Amino acid sequence: MSAFPAVSFLTSANGPRQFVPDTGAEVAFAGRSNAGKSSAINAIVQRNGLAKTSKTPGATRLVNFFELEPGRRLVDLPGYGYAAVPGTVREHWRHLLDAYFRGRRSLRGALVVMDVRHPLTPHDRAMLEVAGAHGVPVHVLLTKADKLGRNAARQALAATKRQLADGSTVQLFSALTGEGCAEARSRMLALLAGTRAKETPAGPADPTGAS
Repeated sequence: MSAFPAVSFLTSANGPRQFVPDTGAEVAFAGRSNAGKSSAINAIVQRNGLAKTSKTPGATRLVNFFELEPGRRLVDLPGYGYAAVPGTVREHWRHLLDAYFRGRRSLRGALVVMDVRHPLTPHDRAMLEVAGAHGVPVHVLLTKADKLGRNAARQALAATKRQLADGSTVQLFSALTGEGCAEARSRMLALLAGTRAKETPAGPADPTGAS
């Protein structure tokens, strides 16, 4: 049974005017293309097929809004760092993500998905800068932990933790085995119940790779 029995898809947005009303609280999921973001969402919410998974990188190209329950939402952001995406599309994503992080008062935090075998790529670091510039708390999911041995996974976790900014948290996660799902769900709920810090005046970086 789903942890959120009433979870439902609300809408997909290709621009800020299509975002759902900015009320209540929401948590965003962000991640490099093919890092397992959609699978992580489905595992955390316990609803297969809620977020569409694909073996083709760059499948999520819109901002997808899901209602967990009245007043609380999950937002699936476009995957970043996929080189095959045309420059015009990356530029559009850059403006879309900037508008989302800059304008959403209901945004309480972000879960940033990274492949445990390749964490903290330049695109990941840029996304963390975007979140930090707008005062958005971050929890990192090191996905596909089942692809590494236990010791190697723990070493990757420790190394990532050392490199994260103060206040950010990180955990191991596997949608395949269920490792870390309960912890990630608890983190998501804690973010939904929290508040954002004051935004910094510096302009955010660009995780999409647009020039």
